Amino acid sequence: MTDFFQFLVNGLVSGGIYAIVAIGFVTIYQVSKVINLAQGEFLMLGGLIAVTLLGTGMSYGLAFVLSVLMVTLIGMLLQRFVVRYGPMSNQISLIILTIGLSILIRGVASMFWGKDAYALAPFTSNEPITFSGISMAQQSLWVILAVLLLLFVFWFLMNKTLLGKKMYACSVNLLATRLMGINPNKMALLAFAMSAASGAIAGIAIAPLNVTSYDVGVMLGIKGFSAAILGGLQNPIGVTAAGFLIGLVEAFGAGLISSGLKDAIVFLLIIGVLMIKPTGLFGEPSVGKGGL
Repeated sequence: MTDFFQFLVNGLVSGGIYAIVAIGFVTIYQVSKVINLAQGEFLMLGGLIAVTLLGTGMSYGLAFVLSVLMVTLIGMLLQRFVVRYGPMSNQISLIILTIGLSILIRGVASMFWGKDAYALAPFTSNEPITFSGISMAQQSLWVILAVLLLLFVFWFLMNKTLLGKKMYACSVNLLATRLMGINPNKMALLAFAMSAASGAIAGIAIAPLNVTSYDVGVMLGIKGFSAAILGGLQNPIGVTAAGFLIGLVEAFGAGLISSGLKDAIVFLLIIGVLMIKPTGLFGEPSVGKGGL
């Protein structure tokens, strides 16, 4: 029974990470219909920039804020000067474009930080929390808290603010939004900013649990994208649930079957679900037309 709860805790932590990445995918897709496969690199940049700033003697709080702001700016620049001028009518070309951006960002990061792995100090303490034989790093609590906080912020923004309603309008009908005086390009820029910020927060939150390096965002991006697809690409709650599900399947697969097969088990599950329900667990046939 102890092993079961240990796997459960590990799965929730991993799932929380995938959920944050998936929320970033959904935020951009719902507003601009762009699938940003460079999302994982925002996590990588957040962690590495924080490591660099802390290395200068900067306080943890200030380094955190500046890292998020810098990654947010990078996300906005990518949308403003690259994605905005991509072939918007061709989804395949846009996907290839974001893959190219991902490779470019990793290349620049490897030149600046090298290929070494870097450690980031935890937010509070290295001492794990132990209860009835179940061990959990204190940093894991921060990861879960980050997921819940981001989920609440996105929900509140999209459902309780005028700005969120403008973003929702862009996801429904671009022509109508222009006629109503809403600038879809500004909304897309905001979506990229929000996605980059959430990615940076996730990257900083998970870096103390493992080391961070120039290529850490690759697999995280793949798992986050998988959660977004499994969740239906329609709302943060659906993809968050899908992210936690992937984390749990991965943890129990590694613990009960084989750690070497955990990724294969996850992707087999995703393939099986999509074969039965192509729109994802929480998606509707009209995927892409709804709002967050």
